[in-house]
Amino acid sequence: MIPAHPHHEPTSSHDTHDTNRTLHQVGNKVADALGLTSGELALIPPLQEPPRWTSRLRVGELAFDSVALASLALSLAGIDRGVFASHEVSVMPDPHKVQASFGSEKLFRLDGSAPTIWAGLSGFWKVRDGWVRTHGNYPHHAQRLARLLEIAPDAPRGAVEAAMQQWSRLELEQHALAAGALAIAVRTPAEWQDHPQYPSIRHSPILHYAAVGDAPPRSWPVTATLPLTGVRVLDLTRVIAGPVATRDLALAGADVLRIDAPQLPEAAWQHLDTGQGKRTALLDLDQPQDRAQLDQLLLEADVVVHDYRPAALEKYGLDVKMLHQRFPGLIVAQLSAWGTHGPWGQRRGFDSLVQAASGIAVLESKDDGATPGALPVQALDHSAGHFLAAAVATALRAQRSTGGSFEISISLAQLAEEFLSAGPVEKRLSAASVQHLPTVSVELDTTAQEAPVVMTCAPPVLAFPGAFTEYQSPVHSWGTDAPFWR
Repeated sequence: MIPAHPHHEPTSSHDTHDTNRTLHQVGNKVADALGLTSGELALIPPLQEPPRWTSRLRVGELAFDSVALASLALSLAGIDRGVFASHEVSVMPDPHKVQASFGSEKLFRLDGSAPTIWAGLSGFWKVRDGWVRTHGNYPHHAQRLARLLEIAPDAPRGAVEAAMQQWSRLELEQHALAAGALAIAVRTPAEWQDHPQYPSIRHSPILHYAAVGDAPPRSWPVTATLPLTGVRVLDLTRVIAGPVATRDLALAGADVLRIDAPQLPEAAWQHLDTGQGKRTALLDLDQPQDRAQLDQLLLEADVVVHDYRPAALEKYGLDVKMLHQRFPGLIVAQLSAWGTHGPWGQRRGFDSLVQAASGIAVLESKDDGATPGALPVQALDHSAGHFLAAAVATALRAQRSTGGSFEISISLAQLAEEFLSAGPVEKRLSAASVQHLPTVSVELDTTAQEAPVVMTCAPPVLAFPGAFTEYQSPVHSWGTDAPFWR
């Protein structure tokens, strides 16, 4: 039996503020952070059974809560705008669609072919005194790690294993940071609580949501068919969590324009798997013309969502404080791996690395900790994205009512802390087979000279009146749109 998180007593949905008896511990804390009322939360009816995964931890509860809150917040925006009436709203995400969405990489196919999910230098590795988890899915990260280990980026597994044996876990973690590579020591929950980064996480809210500064209310467009019709969202996100958040906003009607640097390409399948409903353009912010174009986009944006480290945006004058000074009324939502404060506030990170550092990898071990394990899906990423979308929708309602600018942030490490505090499940559940999960097919946006390409993926998961049950064709490939609002 896995012990409960030592700093918290596990609770059920019946003893957290009594706000909602369908949501669970983490969901109720996020709802509290957003100031949702009991009447609003009552639009989520009682849950029969959450999504199921094979895990010792409450993955199904976390996944359901995040999708339910995103769906609720978007429903409330729709009610405010008169898109639909409150009596039409019953927020009940389909557990099978939630399970499909959170494990979407297992269902993704491009013309029938499955992608390579993990690169050769990503994974768990045994070192002299334990284990580390590395992330080398992006070529520049793999090259830095390979240089540090003094191996080729495409070295066979045996060569990587031999190189790892030259290191202790903390030595490799420290040297990887200096090299700009990604390697994190696998820790127990107790070891993580002794880490210098932990106090900044322990004493932070699960989600930061605040009105800052004065700005007049912005008006909703008069006519709308979806909750966020007419809202403009500048998407500066990559990987999974941020793109999941902006996909939620896009599927609720927002004009979402994703901007990437041309020198930092995204894995094609990963972009497509979270890019539904969006447009995608390239701007090099080191070029004055492109920087000026981004400013023009910001002038007309309602929301900015980003998941870059704070220092990466400060040099371009895109930190939260500067954005609010220059663009009053803007909602700025930020995702990070480790939080923005503390000794790891500027450190790169991914869901898999946060699992390793926080103790999740030890708790998910199948051999009593001898070999680390992982959650069956990247639940921190997906749930953080849905929670962030819920916060953005809530801020849009507030801004249209009372004005102001808004600052929102969530970190994977803080979410992991609250997730662990909920304690283990009473018994390890077995998951539904991937073969029995729902999928949809959609064409990619190709030129007339190219043969049509069909993408198979998890279906839309949001549950508000009129929500899409299939994606709208075509899906836009990375960087193929012009950097202008519609």
